[in-house]
Amino acid sequence: MSPDRSRQAARSRPAAPRAAAGAAPAPAASPSWTDQAGRLAGEWAPTLGRVLLGLVLAWFGYHELVTPALWTGYVPVVSATSSFAVVLVLVHGWLLLMLAVAMIAGIAPRAVAAAAAILLLEIVISLTVTGGLSDLTLRDVGVLGLAVALTGRHTHRLVLGR
Repeated sequence: MSPDRSRQAARSRPAAPRAAAGAAPAPAASPSWTDQAGRLAGEWAPTLGRVLLGLVLAWFGYHELVTPALWTGYVPVVSATSSFAVVLVLVHGWLLLMLAVAMIAGIAPRAVAAAAAILLLEIVISLTVTGGLSDLTLRDVGVLGLAVALTGRHTHRLVLGR
C-alpha cells in the first residue's frame, strides 16, 4: 500500500473515543454471586460426580465380595446355586472395587469412567434381559449415564497425573 493510500485510509476511519484526561477507566462489573456459584459448580461438578460414582462402585463391589451368595441370582445363564456363579460375583466385586479406588483417587479418570460405563452397560443389559425394566434397572441406567458423562469430560480436579 502506498504512503498516500495509507494516509487516506487513516483519515476515512472513525476515530476511537478517547478517555477524558485524568479520568480512570470504568471498573468492570463484578460477577454476581449466581455467576460465581455457576462457575464454581462447573469446575467442581465433574470431580464430585467422579467421587460419587466411585462410592457407588465401591459400595456394590464391597457387598459382592462380602456376601456373594446374595448376588448370584443376578448372574445370567449360570445357576444361582453353582460355585461358578459365586466366583463370577467375586471377580465382578473385585473389578468394581478396583474401578472405585481408581475413580476416587483420580487415576486416569476418563479411562476408568469408560471401563465403568462398559461394566454398567453389561449390568443394565443383564438386568433388563432377566427381569425386564424395573427400578433397579433404571437406577443403573442413571449411574451408567454418569459414567458416560465422565468419560467425555477432559478436565477433572484432584486427579493423580504426571
